[in-house]
Amino acid sequence: MYTVYALYSPSFDKIYIGITSDLEDRFKSHNELATKGFTVKYRPWIIVYTEQHQSKSEALNREKQLKSSRGRNFIRSKILEK
Repeated sequence: MYTVYALYSPSFDKIYIGITSDLEDRFKSHNELATKGFTVKYRPWIIVYTEQHQSKSEALNREKQLKSSRGRNFIRSKILEK
């Protein structure tokens, strides 16, 4: 199983979209362990959206959709719901 996820940094109003096969470890990496990369600069992150996919290719396709402007608008709507 692969998880497509969206993170939100309320402090900086930033969105990050990614995929993983282990959401718990990946989230810990974004918020604590990583020492370089985009997400390090905008900590702390909260998980605002997740969805499960059976194959990596399905997850990659959905990640690509969510990274489009229409997909980011969808994620923004999820943030506003919370």
